Amino acid sequence: MIDPTVRPADTPDEADLDQLEEAARAGLVEVRGGPRLLELVPPRRGRWFGDGVETLVAVLDGWCVGYLVGLPGDIWVVESVYVMPEARELGFGDELLATAIASARRAGAVRLEATALPGDRETKNLYERAGVTAKAITVALELSDPSTGAPASR
Repeated sequence: MIDPTVRPADTPDEADLDQLEEAARAGLVEVRGGPRLLELVPPRRGRWFGDGVETLVAVLDGWCVGYLVGLPGDIWVVESVYVMPEARELGFGDELLATAIASARRAGAVRLEATALPGDRETKNLYERAGVTAKAITVALELSDPSTGAPASR
């Protein structure tokens, strides 16, 4: 049995965080809603600490296998959460989220918010196991081709 370890990220974790984020972002390209999320949330590379950011890492045998980036405030926002596919279903995502929730409570936040993409059942299940449930669903219709600005074809 694996006992998931989660701790605050530190400067020596930056290279691992950059690699994990690269994998996370690459995985979003083909997911419904992923390209829009990539537009809205710029890469963190080099900005893992400071400015009110709370970054947690999941560690297995000394290796970073996942991370969670939180933006503390009255509404504590989970900006991103990712666990390597090889380390999924071992409790790391649950422990990352539980640690974030505990941090939000200690900081006096009134709510924790996060985003799960349409069809991303794994992330939705992670949030639901922790009691984080949908409060709003954003829908969209592309009206132009983003690469050219031309009206979308029918």
